[in-house]
Amino acid sequence: MDNQDKVQKFDVMVIGGGIAGEEAALNLAKMGFKIILVEKDYSIGGKMVHLSKVFPTLDCSACITTPKMSETTREPNITIKTYSEIKEIEKSGNHFIGKIIKKPRFVDEDTCTGCQLCEDVCPVSVDDQYQYDLVGRKAIYIPFAIALPKVAAIDLDNCILCGACEKVCPANSIDFTEKPEEILFEVTSVLIATGFNLFDAGKKVEYGYGRYKNVIHAMQMERQLVPTRPFNTVLRPKDGKSPDNIAYVLCTGSRDKSVGNPICSQICCMYSIKQAQLLMGALPMADVTIYYIDIRAYGKGFQEFYQQTKDMDVEFVKGKIAKIEEKEDGNLELFYEDIENGGKVKTAEHDMVVLAVGLLPNNEIASVFKDEELELDPFNYIKQKDKLINPALTSIDGVFVAGTAASPMDIPDTILSAGAASAEVAGYIRSLK
Repeated sequence: MDNQDKVQKFDVMVIGGGIAGEEAALNLAKMGFKIILVEKDYSIGGKMVHLSKVFPTLDCSACITTPKMSETTREPNITIKTYSEIKEIEKSGNHFIGKIIKKPRFVDEDTCTGCQLCEDVCPVSVDDQYQYDLVGRKAIYIPFAIALPKVAAIDLDNCILCGACEKVCPANSIDFTEKPEEILFEVTSVLIATGFNLFDAGKKVEYGYGRYKNVIHAMQMERQLVPTRPFNTVLRPKDGKSPDNIAYVLCTGSRDKSVGNPICSQICCMYSIKQAQLLMGALPMADVTIYYIDIRAYGKGFQEFYQQTKDMDVEFVKGKIAKIEEKEDGNLELFYEDIENGGKVKTAEHDMVVLAVGLLPNNEIASVFKDEELELDPFNYIKQKDKLINPALTSIDGVFVAGTAASPMDIPDTILSAGAASAEVAGYIRSLK
């Protein structure tokens, strides 16, 4: 590689700054290894930081993950590169070399204080992807309240270059001339913790997502249940009314060969049950119905949590939804097969429908490995070389995988996976000395 004097050297590169990446990076840093943590988003935290509570304990998700985020940013052995992507990774002897592209935020990370005065004066409003398009954000914005680093970024695709943010910034942090930065690196090991992608609910055309305003997906409902929610209470997007009769459609994009994802996502049953409980608290007079194929409550305390939800008068209907149609008042008519009552096709009316979308693999990282192929399994997750004895191993010696980059799993299993992967990384590096 050219410019060897500019190469940044670390023991381990952790790709992904979600709960798995943070856990693995902290474990390795506490063992004395030097870590570079690369996150493609503006902030570390991953998807867990956007959740309300976790099942089955109903502990606050942010209360768990925010201290982990803070600890990661303060750990001296961890160097964090946010809003960055891996360009290429190549194996050279017992090391990996490659390039990271740190994309411009157009805001100086070292001087920005996160005061948000720039947001106040920005005249542009667009859909907020961190609130799953339920509300708007400005063209210059801090991604979310507990983002780390808490630094603004400019969405240049929507910025009108009016200069209002530049004039009001007390730290003179705005820099429209900022360019992408190329970082050369050399590491001994790579740990992949890139997480998952959510199923695109619009692919289930028969459910009307994107056409019917009151059909939303589970992460949109999740955002309405968190303390930093966009509204004061749960509302229907079409007319802003508080819903009285909410339906959940399980296995949206999971166990479905028609959309190319025949496997179970493992978490949809339980997060729907969790949301049902939270809705009973947020909207005590509302009825909640869960339409399911099978309830898979397989973890510690999961079955009891499921039974508790039934005892709260949440209705469970065993039957696959065939289609959803919208009525003139915005209510939704569901057509389903009632399995437990002779398999007859029935209809039910609800004023809001939540699609329990499944998990899909996030395997883009496989394409950056040069010379040696990073193999994927039949379901397009990172292939685990030995699932039973050593699930962290991949097809490339020195490259390890953790969390939902390898397969669908819940948060406790993700943390266990990250712990196992970090132990394997440490053992691998020590074996080379």
